[in-house]
Amino acid sequence: MLALGGFDPEPAPPKAAEEAAFEAARTRMVRDQIAARGVREDRVLAAMAQVPRHEFVPASKRAQAYEDGPLPIGHGQTISQPYIVAFMTAALDPKPTDRVLEIGTGSGYQAAVLSRLVAEVYSIEIVGPLARRAEADLQRLGFRNVKVRLGDGTLGWPGAAPFDAVIVTCAPERIPRALVEQLKVGGRMIVPVGPAEGVQELYLLRRHPEGMETQAVLPVRFVPMVTP
Repeated sequence: MLALGGFDPEPAPPKAAEEAAFEAARTRMVRDQIAARGVREDRVLAAMAQVPRHEFVPASKRAQAYEDGPLPIGHGQTISQPYIVAFMTAALDPKPTDRVLEIGTGSGYQAAVLSRLVAEVYSIEIVGPLARRAEADLQRLGFRNVKVRLGDGTLGWPGAAPFDAVIVTCAPERIPRALVEQLKVGGRMIVPVGPAEGVQELYLLRRHPEGMETQAVLPVRFVPMVTP
């Protein structure tokens, strides 16, 4: 069929067509996997719609980047299900002035989402190749307010503490004390806790002047926290 004027429309360049397909898939992800399940915070939905998840998965998994589930990223680790990323992000109630500590950089995707919502993200990853790849991807994609450190997440990041919020994207059997101590009064923490095998519980903690408030919010299954 000829276009108006008698000329065939020029096909989109392959790269542009691929990016348009990813954008459409991301829009469906936010609508069907996240908003439809009850995550309604506009800023979180906007961040999930903006961050290109396909850039944070191995090339062999790009076609599956916007599916409703976790994906392997190598070294026994995964990129979390989009809904879980959105749920945990919303539970932290991120503010534009917040400084956030993330334990378990992994692919860098969760840090990228947070970077669109807060002032600074400090992220720690214990697996060297993942830390280096995530840092390179975050810089390449323009997420300049994320700092990545290779190290033991159970120790937190004392030199940058205290933090307005802490997010843990791997499951310890108990919450490391250092992370609690590096949380500001009035701060929030979201962390999955439980055994390496089986279901864990996602906890939301709030630090008050008189102590910690702890609330179980969702049964989950995360990779276990790796320690030295």
